Amino acid sequence: MDNLTTILESCKLEISNALTMQQMYDIRVRYLGKSGELTTIMRTLKDLPNEEKPIFGKKVNDVRVQLEALIVEKESVLKEAEKTARINSEYIDITEPAKLPNKGNLHPITQVKNEIIEIFRSLGFEMRQGPEIETDYYNFQLLNIPKDHPARDMQDTFYFSDNLLLRTHTSPCQARTMQAKQPPIRMICPGKVYRSDDDATHSPMFQQVEGLVVDKGVTMCDLKGTLDAFVKAFFSEDTKTRFRPSYFPFTEPSVEVDVTCSVCKGEGCRLCKGTGWIEVLGAGVVNPKVLDDSGIDSSVYSGFAFGMGIDRMTMIKYGLPDMRLLFENDTRFLKQFN
Repeated sequence: MDNLTTILESCKLEISNALTMQQMYDIRVRYLGKSGELTTIMRTLKDLPNEEKPIFGKKVNDVRVQLEALIVEKESVLKEAEKTARINSEYIDITEPAKLPNKGNLHPITQVKNEIIEIFRSLGFEMRQGPEIETDYYNFQLLNIPKDHPARDMQDTFYFSDNLLLRTHTSPCQARTMQAKQPPIRMICPGKVYRSDDDATHSPMFQQVEGLVVDKGVTMCDLKGTLDAFVKAFFSEDTKTRFRPSYFPFTEPSVEVDVTCSVCKGEGCRLCKGTGWIEVLGAGVVNPKVLDDSGIDSSVYSGFAFGMGIDRMTMIKYGLPDMRLLFENDTRFLKQFN
């Protein structure tokens, strides 16, 4: 009987001090489990005289009932406390301003490409698209670059076979347009092009936009007027253009086009290497042979063509020192163009 009293008081004390459901589980196992205190003391019943067994058995059951009631009551209190704590920890203040998600933006190359397209559309140009996997015929031969022409050495080409290649410029789209449509033609063709080249100012994959105008009486003056209008819209109204003689097999005469530096406005700086001018594109009057080979009578029609690298125009517009910044997907860099 003294042991039962000790067990009851000890269990009551542990129940009152318990703070978690795990502690209550341990108390239940220690006192009421198969190997618990009450179970162990109940096994001594067989050693008692027969007249004492009913009295002792009833006392053990009374203690068990009391402990069960105390444990259930304390577990109920702890469950309610844990529920309240969980609710408080999961509380959301709906009046607090929300954290806004990061807003994405178009890649700077895409932004510049869209701007170039819109400028030329405002000048009456239509946009055309061509395949990135081209034939030698469209990529070179129709542009007055036969198989033995030294100009092929100017472009390090990715070949699939002798006849299939990744286009080195978007000019094949001009040839396809001239074959499919008679003048007047006024079109631009933006897209990816590929060359075996990789350094701070060159990438094996880059984007170009090329333009073509074919009609009666088209001259170099029309080309200069068109490009003047473009650079003023793209850079600023005070931007000037300068033509330098050059060579391209599909135009004759050919020119390299410079613009006044967008940073120093022609005064000379690190970007323009102190000259005040930056080369932006190549252009020229369409070679009569290119017109004839494409099915357009060069004795009736003339035209001009131009081409620029969109990646390079992006670098010039924003003063970027390394083209590879545009391909590294560093969000610290890209979010500046939002």
